[in-house]
Amino acid sequence: MPSLANRYATPFITGLFLVSLISGVALFFHWGQSWFHSMHEWLSMMLILPFVLHLWKNWRPVVSYFKRAPMWIALAASLVMALVFVIPTGGETAGRGRPPQFAFAEAMMAASPAEIAPILGTSTDAVVGALTGAGMTVTADTPLSGSGANSAAVMSALLGLRE
Repeated sequence: MPSLANRYATPFITGLFLVSLISGVALFFHWGQSWFHSMHEWLSMMLILPFVLHLWKNWRPVVSYFKRAPMWIALAASLVMALVFVIPTGGETAGRGRPPQFAFAEAMMAASPAEIAPILGTSTDAVVGALTGAGMTVTADTPLSGSGANSAAVMSALLGLRE
């Protein structure tokens, strides 16, 4: 096992960090989110194993870092930066920790065509017609989430009403 750690830990950390870096930048700027979201999540999870192997391989130098102030300062600063993202949203209580646009979309998907029509400035029949025309099964009182399609397809059909 030590030879495995010696040969592969740092190269895998480097490769997976670069993937995480590129996908994280793309997600930040909202480029190709459908491509990068799962990639970023899954490959960041895969980064855990090489990280553990890297720690094992470099245990003595890592322990020596904890004897000096820069490690503690960096860890404290990292914790403060992470808390900045948790405290303003109220953590899990506000939208279950999700971005507000996702919580809003989820609430809209729980509504029926009759409830959505006034928001879109159209009639219930137009909403039902747009959704059934897109191959979905829906009535005026059916929640949009029960239409038999994913939320992206429902939203695409509804956005067609605004054009």
